[in-house]
Amino acid sequence: MKPKLYALVWLFLLSYTAYGQTIEGIVADKKQPLVGASVKIVGRNTGAATDLGGHYKIAIQPGTYKVSVSYIGYQTATKDVTVTTGQNASLDFILNSTDDLNEVVVLGSRSAPRSQLTTVVPVDVVDVKQIAQYSPQVSINQILNYVAPSFTSNTQALSDGTDHIDPASLRGLGPDQVLVLINGKRRHTTSLVNINGSFGKGSVGTDLNAIPTAAIKRIEILRDGAAAQYGSDAIAGVINIILNDEVNKVNVNVSTGGYVSKHSENNLDGQNVQANINYGLPLGDKGGFINLAGSYDYRNYTNRTGTFTGTIFNDYNDPALATVPGTPTGKDITDQELAKRGLTRNDFNSRIGQSANRGGSLFFNASLPVSDKAEVYAFGGLNYRHAEAAAFFRTPSQLTQNNDTIYPNGFLPLIVTDNRDKSLAAGIRGSLHEWKVDFSNTFGENGVDFTVDNTLNASMLKASPTSFEAGGYRFQQNTTNLDFSRFFSDPLNGINVAFGAEHRYENYRILPGETSSYTNYGNALKIGTDATGKPILIPDPKGNIPTRFAANGNAFAGGAQSFPGFSPDNATNASRTAIAGYGDVEVNFTEKLLVDGALRFENYSDFGSTLNWKLAGRYLFSPKLLIRAAASTGFRAPSLHQRYFNATSSIFTDGAFVESGTFTNDSRVAALLGIPKLKQETSRSYSAGLTSNLGPLKLTVDGYYIRIDDRIVYTGQFSGKQNGTPKEQEIYNILRSANAQTARFFANAINTETKGIDVVITYTAHPGKGNFKADLSGTFTKTSLVGPIHSSSQLAGLESTYFDEASRIYLESAVPQTKANLSLNYSIQKWGFFLRNVYFGKVTEATNIVANQDVYSGKVVTDLSASYRFIPGLQLTIGANNLLDVYPDELSLANQSSGRFLYSRASQQFGFNGRFLFARLSLSF
Repeated sequence: MKPKLYALVWLFLLSYTAYGQTIEGIVADKKQPLVGASVKIVGRNTGAATDLGGHYKIAIQPGTYKVSVSYIGYQTATKDVTVTTGQNASLDFILNSTDDLNEVVVLGSRSAPRSQLTTVVPVDVVDVKQIAQYSPQVSINQILNYVAPSFTSNTQALSDGTDHIDPASLRGLGPDQVLVLINGKRRHTTSLVNINGSFGKGSVGTDLNAIPTAAIKRIEILRDGAAAQYGSDAIAGVINIILNDEVNKVNVNVSTGGYVSKHSENNLDGQNVQANINYGLPLGDKGGFINLAGSYDYRNYTNRTGTFTGTIFNDYNDPALATVPGTPTGKDITDQELAKRGLTRNDFNSRIGQSANRGGSLFFNASLPVSDKAEVYAFGGLNYRHAEAAAFFRTPSQLTQNNDTIYPNGFLPLIVTDNRDKSLAAGIRGSLHEWKVDFSNTFGENGVDFTVDNTLNASMLKASPTSFEAGGYRFQQNTTNLDFSRFFSDPLNGINVAFGAEHRYENYRILPGETSSYTNYGNALKIGTDATGKPILIPDPKGNIPTRFAANGNAFAGGAQSFPGFSPDNATNASRTAIAGYGDVEVNFTEKLLVDGALRFENYSDFGSTLNWKLAGRYLFSPKLLIRAAASTGFRAPSLHQRYFNATSSIFTDGAFVESGTFTNDSRVAALLGIPKLKQETSRSYSAGLTSNLGPLKLTVDGYYIRIDDRIVYTGQFSGKQNGTPKEQEIYNILRSANAQTARFFANAINTETKGIDVVITYTAHPGKGNFKADLSGTFTKTSLVGPIHSSSQLAGLESTYFDEASRIYLESAVPQTKANLSLNYSIQKWGFFLRNVYFGKVTEATNIVANQDVYSGKVVTDLSASYRFIPGLQLTIGANNLLDVYPDELSLANQSSGRFLYSRASQQFGFNGRFLFARLSLSF
């Protein structure tokens, strides 16, 4: 035998000797084999997928191994096996469907994890990995909006930065009244405060969309007040995002789609592409891991504008067409001018719909045991999004906001944002004698920078640029936690004791833009009079005398049109610290009766201390019936944004453009009006409910009552008078120096009550060779203003401005108070089918004009998808969101703003983009 051939045969024999053994078997559920189940050797980069008969085979060296089997919709199973030389090992698995089990949750308790149906307060569990296979939605906000009835979030339009960071809420309360955790650690909020016409106006929320879906294993939603357990913001509840910890498997999802709707531009718009990848690696031989996830997101804009019917050209644009040629008076000459220029009204429409967006995320989750009793862990990530949203079209007739040399036919301003987000958490946890100890530090930062394109500064006349760097925001949060817990098994039926401490540092900054983005170059200051009695003026951007006028005699507007930049006067760099200590005791009096009590003290460096408590319990009458109840107090500290945000913004209110300034509560104008300093919101929360486990049918019903005192609102618009009282004149001059016409503030203005009931019903069955699951859930909630408005004596008679009608509607009825969801899933062999109907209840138009407060009726939105698994690990899904192309009720003529709007942008149920068709390819190996 030739040497080379001999060597090859020898290598083959060695390989056969080393890997001549196998582990093989069948993976099935209680009725049938499972195709495409993942079988892995724990701690090794070795595995296989089951074939059409549920069979798998793995070549392996002799030794003792732990074999793990996972399959979507089933509980992961693990078994030990020993392989001896010359012998094959047989190892079968029977998997239990997660439909037949109660989901295990960790949120709401510092004791051992419990099943979803035995928690003392309601907790929803959302399996993001499974939903991402068949759901049309790809972002976390929209996934939760269609899955969890108590959760609400919609993409906004014409709301500046809020177009890109969707406000989200729980139980109809504010975006800043729900606390977000990742792996049980506090997540930082965004740097953006919502100040325009959208739900959550005046609030600061958490940007859930900064976290890629590929990084998420599941989401737990605690629907109960939890400030005593987790601290500020947890008035409505807590959302805990559990990151993926899977190893030795690559998961790739690519989704694409677009809006194919009766109002789509060119029959298709809003094209969307999202690519996700996830891969985990084992670290060491003691169960350590690092899981990596990345995403790329692209979203095109949509446009659901109506045809503008207002004045586009007046006779100042062409004095020859004035009633008296050469003597314009502002007469509408739109039709004649359009004909002369060869244009139509559609050339002057705004762009009303979702913003354009592209970006990506990188996330990781890691754990490394350093001894038998301790592990080091870390998680975090980066997110970047570049987005573009349109403002209102500026027509040639808006003489003070345009320059016809630059834009003879007007212009559509574009607000461009660069949103950067980063976070990192690290810690060590383990056992110290009988105690569990967890020490961690979590850092997060969000920054938003604004650019205004396709615009101008009218006060600069012909010299104006058409693009401006407008400045931005920054917010940093660093949280350090030290937690201890221990379970004592001897007293009663067991007692769990937990306590800990927290230190949090926060910093908020406003960064100024370039000078031309905020300056009014037509302002001047009077320094005296000359010999003839004429005023002597010197140019001064903060002056209160205009010197540059449009053809109609009105002063030109200053700053970048649609989004004036932040000036050095707006620049802010504010910090604070908060320290907290808590104690938590769970007493199992018997196997059936559990009582949990928590107490938390928290002190803020900028406004003082608070002490809150919670008491909750549950009683298990039988394996089929459990009752539970809870009572608690809570608080929410005013955010640094609410305390220190100040800027001038272009807003559209009741059909008119207004330059409105936001001023801090320690400003001179606040003192003149009698606006008090901010303090914390406080709450009382009560809930009671039952759960029932009837085998294939499971039921939870929970009612709740939440009272919030001294709730922080964003006020209506105050103004001064040029020729009014001395106070009114001073207010007018202060506003003029800020390039503002009105003033707004944050204030503890009201008390509210929220009452509601949540119902969740699930049913599972296994007809024939298939699996069927039905989920029916609904929320019915009502938030109401109670008691008088908290105004000072200086505000007497101005209560309707302090808390105006639009703000009341945003609070009470701008999002659905009733929401219900029926989801049906059926899978058989390689096929999977999904049908969902979501009912979004009625809403009311948020406007100060009472006659225009239209009510929009409830609607049902239908989602449908079908999937086919070609081979184990390769699946194609196609489907639709809003299959029947349902839109909200159209606006009445009075609310259309001269035809601009077809649907409400202020009070949204489910958006107004119409039917979305998608396809998704999923690959696992």
